[in-house]
Amino acid sequence: MKTIDQLLAAGVAGKRVFVRADLNVPLDGTTITDDGRIRAVAPTVARLAAAGARVIVASHLGRPQGAPDPAFSLAPAARRLGELLGTDVAFATDTVGDSARAVVASLADGQVAVVENLRFNPGETSKDDAERGAFADRLASLADLYVGDGFGAVHRKHASVYDLPARLPHAAGELIATEVGVLKQLTDDVRRPYTVVLGGAKVSDKLGVIDHLLEKADRILIGGGMAYTFLKAQGHEVGISLLQEEQVPTVQGYLERARERGVELVLPVDVLVSPAFPDLRTKAPAHPTTVSADAIPADQEGLDIGPESRKLFASKIADSATVFWNGPMGVFEHPDFAEGTKAVAQALVDSPAFTVVGGGDSAAAVRILGFDENAFGHISTGGGASLEYLEGKTLPGLAALED
Repeated sequence: MKTIDQLLAAGVAGKRVFVRADLNVPLDGTTITDDGRIRAVAPTVARLAAAGARVIVASHLGRPQGAPDPAFSLAPAARRLGELLGTDVAFATDTVGDSARAVVASLADGQVAVVENLRFNPGETSKDDAERGAFADRLASLADLYVGDGFGAVHRKHASVYDLPARLPHAAGELIATEVGVLKQLTDDVRRPYTVVLGGAKVSDKLGVIDHLLEKADRILIGGGMAYTFLKAQGHEVGISLLQEEQVPTVQGYLERARERGVELVLPVDVLVSPAFPDLRTKAPAHPTTVSADAIPADQEGLDIGPESRKLFASKIADSATVFWNGPMGVFEHPDFAEGTKAVAQALVDSPAFTVVGGGDSAAAVRILGFDENAFGHISTGGGASLEYLEGKTLPGLAALED
């Protein structure tokens, strides 16, 4: 995989460089609530601009269903990128139309532009190779070189991620190079004990990674909504907690495999329960009760790991050499159910291990709960991409960057 260093060494001054970024940031109206992904790609854009390239930044945002939708405009992201770079960033109101061509044509050496949301075009996400390829051709006409730096999208076989690199000389940006280097430390050259902490809502979202990690990890800690399917698989009452009944047999198989392979699979020993899901808008007090994980009342819902589970999880993280964490331990957006996620994050901060926060809600939680991002070994920008890499899957966007 060619790197941006090699691209810069060959010279990019005066050349149009298409940077596939991941600017898929959360918005409250037009206000960005977490700019982590924009900050992550800014160094690559800055280096290219400083070398005299005419930089064209492109990304998706949300799921606009292949047609323009003002709610998913990249205009706020373009403004924030300009603030981070300390320079004006031009914005094209379409992706491959008159506005994009005019904006790109107006760029001088060292200037930067952002084109509108790639997913406003049906060809970007099309399952049809010809339709996707035709859109990639139009994107390619805007540029001379391609830099892939949208790690959060490399697991998608989309036009700008998979098809476009085949049409232009290409290289991996700083962010992708860093992400791949970190993930190799979690797969090829792991320092042990290797602990994986998994949370989030649904066990089905992580079946593949659990299956693969049972061959790789020394211990797996399970929290979040997915824990209740594991508790059910052990025969416990889980009340009205989130449960994927159809996955219980699969989870029972995982529990048996863990025993056979000597993998320590750790579940919560106590949980915080409430008779109703909390109001995340008003943050009104939910008055939770702490109960043993094997004694959840039939009319209660588990919404966070309890104080003893926090201590247990922290102790398992403390003596690890490598820790990968993906998924919150509870409904961290509500203060009554944030302590489990906060405890895991603090344990990673306190640990001497190489710690990786696997993107998605985990990365958002770290920022929302006020942790210093520099206190972690690495915070990924791609939750889904990180998990698929750890499953051992071939990621289309990375395969496309191979020479």
